[in-house]
Amino acid sequence: MKAAVMMEFDGALPLEQVPDPACPRDGAIVAVRACGVCRSDHHAWKGVDPDVVLPHVMGHEFAGEVIETGPECRAFRVGERVTAPFVLGCGACADCRAGEHTICNRQHVIGFTFWGAFAERVAIPRADFNLVRLPDTVGFTAAAGMGCRVTTAFRAVVDRGRLQPGEWLAVHGCGGVGLSAVMIGAALGAQVLAIDINAEALDMAREFGATAILDASAGEVGEAVRDITGGGAHVSLDALGVTATFENSLRCLRKMGRHVQIGMPVGAHATPTLPLLDLVYARQLTLHGTRGLGANRFPALFAMVAAGRIDPARLVTNTIPLSGAEAALRAMDRFQGHGVTVIDRLDC
Repeated sequence: MKAAVMMEFDGALPLEQVPDPACPRDGAIVAVRACGVCRSDHHAWKGVDPDVVLPHVMGHEFAGEVIETGPECRAFRVGERVTAPFVLGCGACADCRAGEHTICNRQHVIGFTFWGAFAERVAIPRADFNLVRLPDTVGFTAAAGMGCRVTTAFRAVVDRGRLQPGEWLAVHGCGGVGLSAVMIGAALGAQVLAIDINAEALDMAREFGATAILDASAGEVGEAVRDITGGGAHVSLDALGVTATFENSLRCLRKMGRHVQIGMPVGAHATPTLPLLDLVYARQLTLHGTRGLGANRFPALFAMVAAGRIDPARLVTNTIPLSGAEAALRAMDRFQGHGVTVIDRLDC
């Protein structure tokens, strides 16, 4: 099969002919029809993810068709349209049995701990537990565009932030996951304030239901958010993962507010100085981490899609061939993108 193989960090991603993946006894082989290009892939490509060992094939936001199943895979058949969360649980531990797949101690992570979907085929272990059937109304490109962006945003807003109708949601960073959070927050009946430095991203946020927008380069963000929201956001998301957006998210919250950390902080951003006394302690804030969405929660997300409350296809602003993955990742160096880029041609 063809795959975009990373031989060095921050380097070229040439298309190579590599062996087809072997089908796990409890797994399935999926022919990839589309795959998103995500900022998490950018982290892997830059060499900041310790799970990635060269040579490597990235890609975790895939959608496709089952073309082979192992003898212990009983719930799926060849020809079914599927996707999967990027964090794959073992299905047997206490966390998985409790429905918390994303904190499984024996998890596999597509495109990080093993080769991913920047390729014509990908192997998914423990398929009965981890694969998710796609509704007929969700196409491959839209499903890949949902990828970890919409799914992660859903868990952040609904499960972790527990956003309620009428509350204010502040979204710091309106890339793919931030715009997903805007769309989901608006669908829940919240008031949404979208914050970014990119005018195009802010325009998209407005189209996706943001009540108000804020250019983060215009001044002190925390104070501005508190003014706009009449005291501060009830829930605030750092959708970028850098120190500035983390601190802005905390500073914009009202008393008893909930911060949710979506963006993965790397390098110096992984150890920010936490304003504990003035903010977390004095305002009695709650801090949540979030990462991915378990397969068990996909039906609730798909129900929102089926009801017409959200449309993940609107997030896709660019489709490219597999050979364009490197250029898409280099564009992320500038933090200037908006929307979601999806690879929809895997053979070129």
